Amino acid sequence: MEFFCYHRDRPGSTPLRTEMVEEHWAYMDRFAETMIARGPTFSDDTLTGSVHILDLPDAATARAFAFEEPGYQAGAYRDVMLRRWSNSLGRTMWDFDGRPDSGRYLVLGFTEPTPDRLDLPNGDALIAAGPLLSDDGTVMVGAAVLLEAASETAARAVLSPALYVGVEVHQWEFGGRRT
Repeated sequence: MEFFCYHRDRPGSTPLRTEMVEEHWAYMDRFAETMIARGPTFSDDTLTGSVHILDLPDAATARAFAFEEPGYQAGAYRDVMLRRWSNSLGRTMWDFDGRPDSGRYLVLGFTEPTPDRLDLPNGDALIAAGPLLSDDGTVMVGAAVLLEAASETAARAVLSPALYVGVEVHQWEFGGRRT
């Protein structure tokens, strides 16, 4: 089962997150084989959250992943969005051949619950994309897309406002250890 996990930072928690980066990475190393995508969100130079998309055995394992994360345990995050997800592109972010000089974004779109799968965008700029699903995986409640785009406005346009009741755009970058 694939899951989308977004830990949103508590205001003022950047020093704590910076202090705990090695603990965070060591924790994530335990899940390296399951990762589809990962990385921080930010506004200008300030961290605003942490995205992890993983393939895990079940919802209990996903909840443990989200709530045992060291930053969560230390109080760095104000909340956690944890949703079933489906990998529409069938690849990981490490399979993506992008342009390192382009902006990268997380776009979240929220829908009224529907059993129908809404069309998600296609294209070379997509890093990861898929629907956000109900716990049982039968109802679509939104979409999460990681992509390269020229601007926040261009990133927002990847999800149609006619299909989504709300769209959020966050600056994002590839995460993990620097090798």
